[in-house]
Amino acid sequence: MIVLSTLSFLVIMQLNKFTDYALRILMYVARPSDAPYTIAEIAKDLYVSQNHLVKVVHFMGKQEWIITIRGKGGGIRLNPKALDLKLGAIVRILQGDHQIVECNTPPCVLRSHCGLKGILDQALESFYQSLDQYTLGEVLQQPKSASNTSPIDFLQI
Repeated sequence: MIVLSTLSFLVIMQLNKFTDYALRILMYVARPSDAPYTIAEIAKDLYVSQNHLVKVVHFMGKQEWIITIRGKGGGIRLNPKALDLKLGAIVRILQGDHQIVECNTPPCVLRSHCGLKGILDQALESFYQSLDQYTLGEVLQQPKSASNTSPIDFLQI
């Protein structure tokens, strides 16, 4: 039963597509380039629809993680200040107010005798604290070994 609970938690902890795309875009536009990146270029290279990327880019522009330039010669650049952002803070904002378990809607008859929500909330906070050990800039650094893995085992870049 513990294994099942752990597996269920891992499935629940999957990042939503919005977060996934945003992290990919941040890493993509952090690469050196003479010209700003375009949504069309990013969409083609990341195999994501332009419509999805427009929404994500708009949101990240409002957060001031990226700099967007409109018009001819415009595009997207990473705001250099974003390199100092903690990965956990970025993911928290992108995931929104996501709760693993919702006990109030509809009201759960087990909630007065159940400790699961508290345990899962604690696990979610531990997840974010693990991500907070790294900045976006650290994630973007070249791996020191020949393997193509990040300092966090579960993030493949």
